Amino acid sequence: MASSTKSVLFVCLGNICRSPIAEAVFRKMATDAGVVDKWSIDSAATSTYEIGNSPDHRGQACLKKHGVPMRHVARQWIIDSGATSDWNTGSSPDARGLACLRKHAIETNHRARQVTKEDFQNFDYILCMDESNLSDLKKKANSLKKSKAKIELLGSYDPEKQLIIKDPYYGHEEDFENVYEHNDLGGMVNCIAHRKTDFTVES
Repeated sequence: MASSTKSVLFVCLGNICRSPIAEAVFRKMATDAGVVDKWSIDSAATSTYEIGNSPDHRGQACLKKHGVPMRHVARQWIIDSGATSDWNTGSSPDARGLACLRKHAIETNHRARQVTKEDFQNFDYILCMDESNLSDLKKKANSLKKSKAKIELLGSYDPEKQLIIKDPYYGHEEDFENVYEHNDLGGMVNCIAHRKTDFTVES
């Protein structure tokens, strides 16, 4: 990556709910601010549960309601014994999700992916959703010889100081709205992009 480019990877457990929402909102805000070409933006999972799956239909509906496009493909952690499960590797999206997408005329090419060891070398920042994600990422980073990524909770950038972004997977549509609003993901991502830290990107 060019030295003038910053990079951020958003991470959650399955890469179908929270992290694709964060990625999509950050990308839209960077586009709206005219600095998307100065950012490398992606998202991934700590687990292999949902690899290859589309984002949850409720998250897609929430983003569509807010005018935020989503393009996400999930990946897998590539290390000798890194996987805990391959339950959904290569699976088609959940039928309920596809039905909902058709209902709302939403198109997606997102497929879940797991964090790779290269992510720790390629991204400046890896931002995750909860303490379990943070612990998994730090363990993986510590197992590598080289890691440049700063690993933090995305909630640490929340102006309301709500550190944990709860997983909406077992909830309802309003829980996805809460993920969006909890972060304000607009306000939080704006804070990340303009905070007086290494995240600052001059336009």
